[in-house]
Amino acid sequence: MLSSRELYKRRTLRNRAKLRKTGGTSRPRLSVHRSSKQIYAQIIDDVAGRTLVSASSVEKDLKGALKTGADKSAAEAVGKLVAERAKEAGVTEVVFDRGGFRFHGRVKALADAAREAGLQF
Repeated sequence: MLSSRELYKRRTLRNRAKLRKTGGTSRPRLSVHRSSKQIYAQIIDDVAGRTLVSASSVEKDLKGALKTGADKSAAEAVGKLVAERAKEAGVTEVVFDRGGFRFHGRVKALADAAREAGLQF
C-alpha cells in the first residue's frame, strides 16, 4: 500500500509527463502548489531551467490584504498577481501545471483568476 505522499508524487509526475507531450517545451509552465496555510504559483521556463515569475500568499503586499492565505480569495489574488507579473515579463501563453492537486477549489480559483487577468492556457 502506497502512502498518500507517494500517490501525490505519482500524480505529479503523470501530470507533468502529459504536459510535456502536449507542447510543454514550447511554452513556460504555470506551476501551482498549495499547502494547508498558503498557496504559491510560479512560471517556469523548463528549457532554460529557471523561474521567470512567482507570487504567493506569503508576500507582504498580499498578506496584509488577505484574511488568510488558505482560501479561494487568496488564490484569486495570487492568480491575478502572477498574471500581471507575467505580462510585465512578456509571457502571455503558459501551460497550467496543477501538480498532484485536483483541479477544483483553490487551484481552480487561481487558474480562473490568472485567465481573467490575461494569461492564456
